[in-house]
Amino acid sequence: MESGPARTVVRLMLANRLSVAYLVLVAVVIAKAVVDADHADDHGSDYAWLWPPLVTFPVFPLVSALGRTAWPGDTPDWFFVTAVVVSALLQSLVLGALRQAVLARHRRSLRSC
Repeated sequence: MESGPARTVVRLMLANRLSVAYLVLVAVVIAKAVVDADHADDHGSDYAWLWPPLVTFPVFPLVSALGRTAWPGDTPDWFFVTAVVVSALLQSLVLGALRQAVLARHRRSLRSC
């Protein structure tokens, strides 16, 4: 059975402990933001959504910049959540690729000994 590029991307993104742990962290932060926004007063609900972009920080500004170019005014609320999710998935992919590279290097070093 061949593993195509799409299968490799999904495996790197979702099928290792590091990526899954990161995605669970992002899901918990989003769930907490939803709960905090529902139970906060008018001004406090804005601060509840501060954490999801911070957890997905290195990629989130790039993805949200795409939204700012598509919508010259205010971006819709659904785009904010979509940008957080896409950023988390991209970072999960990078974490999976880094984990695979480190493990491959470790295996090579063990074989050379």
